Amino acid sequence: MARLALLSVSNKTGIGDLARSLVEEFGFDIISSGGTAKTLKDAGIPVTKVSDYTGSPEILGGRVKTLHPRIHGGILARRDMEEHIIDLENNQIRPIDLVVVNLYPFTETIAKPGVTLADAVEQIDIGGPAMLRAAAKNYAHLTVLCDPAQYGEYLQELRQNEVVSLEFRQKCALKGFLHTASYDHAIASYLAGTETQEFTLSGTQIQSLRYGENPHQPAAWYKTGSEATGWAAATKLQGKELSYNNLVDLEAARQIIAEFTDSPAATIIKHTNPCGTAEATNIFDAYQKAFNADSTSAFGGIVALNRPLDAATATELTKTFLECVVVPGCDAAAQEILTKKGNVRLLILPDLLTGPKETVKAIAGGFLVQSADDIIADPTQWQVVTERQPTPQELGELLFAWKVCKHVKSNAIVITSDRTTLGIGAGQMNRVGSTKIAIAQAGEKAQGAFLASDGFFPFDDTIRAAAGAGITAIVQPGGSLRDKDSIKSANELGLLMVTTGVRHFLH
Repeated sequence: MARLALLSVSNKTGIGDLARSLVEEFGFDIISSGGTAKTLKDAGIPVTKVSDYTGSPEILGGRVKTLHPRIHGGILARRDMEEHIIDLENNQIRPIDLVVVNLYPFTETIAKPGVTLADAVEQIDIGGPAMLRAAAKNYAHLTVLCDPAQYGEYLQELRQNEVVSLEFRQKCALKGFLHTASYDHAIASYLAGTETQEFTLSGTQIQSLRYGENPHQPAAWYKTGSEATGWAAATKLQGKELSYNNLVDLEAARQIIAEFTDSPAATIIKHTNPCGTAEATNIFDAYQKAFNADSTSAFGGIVALNRPLDAATATELTKTFLECVVVPGCDAAAQEILTKKGNVRLLILPDLLTGPKETVKAIAGGFLVQSADDIIADPTQWQVVTERQPTPQELGELLFAWKVCKHVKSNAIVITSDRTTLGIGAGQMNRVGSTKIAIAQAGEKAQGAFLASDGFFPFDDTIRAAAGAGITAIVQPGGSLRDKDSIKSANELGLLMVTTGVRHFLH
C-alpha cells in the first residue's frame, strides 16, 4: 500500500513542491484539508480532501476538519503493537507516515495595528496543534514537519535511504513540540496581558554562541515569536560572529539611543554603560562629540547612531578600535570605508526604538518579571524646587542629562554640557562615590555644566560637591525625607534644581 501523507498548512510556502515530490518520486497518497487541498488541486497534484477521507464534512465554518478518529488514529497508531494494527483494520484507518502542519498566524495577527480580541481569537488553531502533538508523540513511527525549511531535508532523507531515519524523526518531533509551546505561549501572553499569576517564556534558538560572559559559560541566542524581530531581524554587513557580551551591550546601546528621536545622536557603550553620548545637528558631529567625551573608554566600545551612516562618519569610526556599530541604515560609500576594519561588526537595525515590554531576571528557584522602563520623560511634569528658575535651554540640557542617566548603572551620576556627556559615575556603592568619579572625569569642563542623578539625595553632600565643581543645575527624582536640606543648600549656593517624581534605578 502507498504511504500516506497529511498536509494541512497555513503557510503554504513550498507545499506544492513538497507534495509533487512525494507523489511523483515516492508514490505517496495525499490527504489535505481546506485551503491546502485547493492549492494542491490547482497545481494539478492528486489529493483527497480530509472530509472525503473521513466521511465527515467540515463543520462550523471550518473550525472542525481534522478532529476525527480516522485522522488521529492514523497518526497515533503504533506499528509495533498488534492491537493497534487490528484497530486500524477494523475501523478502515490507514496509518499516516507524514504529517505536515503549521499553524494559524496568531502572532502575525496580534501584531497588526487595531486588531480586536475577536480577530485574535479566530486565529487560535485547534486541530493543527492537536495533530502536531500527536505526530510528535508518535515520532517512532512517522515524521512531523512544521516548518517549510524542513521540507528539503526530509526529501533528502527519502532519496538517500528510502525511509526516514529515527534520528531525523526525533529531531522533527522536538521542533514540533517547541513550535506548539511557542504558539501557546503567544496566546497565553496576549490573553493574560499583565493580569496573570503565571508567566511562560519560550524561544527558538538562532545560534549557539562561543560562550557567555566568560569562556567557561556555555550560551545560546534565542528569538521569541515566529517572526524575527529586534536583533534577530538585524542585518550584519560585516565582522565576526556576535558574542554574548556583544548582544548585551548592543541592547544597552539600542535602549539609550532610542531616547533620542528629534536630533541626530550617538552613544558609545562599554559594559552596558555609556562612556559618551551626544546630540548634534548632524550625525558626524554627534559621533565626534560622543567619542571626545571619553576617548579612552571608547576603545573597544559599541557605537549606536540614530541616523544612517555616511562616509564622513564612517571614516571617523575607522580611527579607533570598535567592537560593533549599529545604525538604522548605511550608504554604499560608508560600508566600503568600514571594510578597512573588517573585524568591526556592522549591523543594520532599521527599528532602533521598539524593545521588549518586559524584562526577566533569573534567581535561585525562579525568576523575576517587570515591565520595561520605557516611560517617556515629560519636563512639563517636573517641579522646580529652587528659587532659581530654568530657561528653556537649561531645561533642554537637563532633559538630555536625565535621558542618559536613566541608562547608567545605579548609583548613577551624569554631568553634561552642550548635549554631551562630560563625566559619568556608574554602579558605585554610594552616590557620593559616583559623584566624585563624574566630577573628576569632567574636570574643568564641569564649570557651568549640568548634573543628573538617578536617585534622590538623602543628604546635601552631592549638592555641595556639585557646586564646588562649578555645576550650575541639577535634575533628580526627589522624594527623600531630607529633600528640604538639599533644596536649602541649592538655594544657598545659587543652583537650579528640578525634581522629576520618577526614579530610574538600573541594577
